[in-house]
Amino acid sequence: MQDRLVNEHIILGVDPGTLFMGYAVLKTCGQKVEILEFGAYDVHKLEGQYPRLQKEFFFLQEIIDKYHPTSLAIETQFVDKNPQTMIKIVHAQGVAIAAALSKDVPVYEYSPMKIKMAITGNGHSSKEQVAGMLQRFMHIPDEQMPKKLDATDALAIAYCHYLQLGMPVSEGGAKDWTTFAKRKGLTDKGLTGPAAQLMAVLATAKKKK
Repeated sequence: MQDRLVNEHIILGVDPGTLFMGYAVLKTCGQKVEILEFGAYDVHKLEGQYPRLQKEFFFLQEIIDKYHPTSLAIETQFVDKNPQTMIKIVHAQGVAIAAALSKDVPVYEYSPMKIKMAITGNGHSSKEQVAGMLQRFMHIPDEQMPKKLDATDALAIAYCHYLQLGMPVSEGGAKDWTTFAKRKGLTDKGLTGPAAQLMAVLATAKKKK
């Protein structure tokens, strides 16, 4: 019983946005992963940046009160050619982090490249490729796949954190997750938990190409 409690995590993944904020809640226990909720929170109809940020802040607090996450995983190091867009995204990041800290939830940040590498094995994958891979190894029915990629981005962030708990994925020194594993002398036979799951999915995806 004690081991189950120690290995159980509730992960809140957030993809910061000023019009749509992706969010996902995962419950994990060892190799078992369950999606409790995920979607894209829509604030685009509100006028003005600050009312939108306020709405996102209170929404995340409600999600935290509902699921009591053990951690918040959030995308960081966002880069855009438009400085104003970057500033707005940074504000959204800050709001999400503040919502978590106000509830004493630890925060973990992951770069876009690290998230993509963890999910697809390629740090330069498209959002559509990330969504497709998530659907495949989390067995999400087509009718349950959200239309907004903000939702699957948040799910990817949460799942990246889950994988990180079992097998940290490095950004440097390896082009993708498979290369990283080979350099460490790892094989699918020698892995357990989330790392084994990921290697199995990558192998299946490679065969289908």
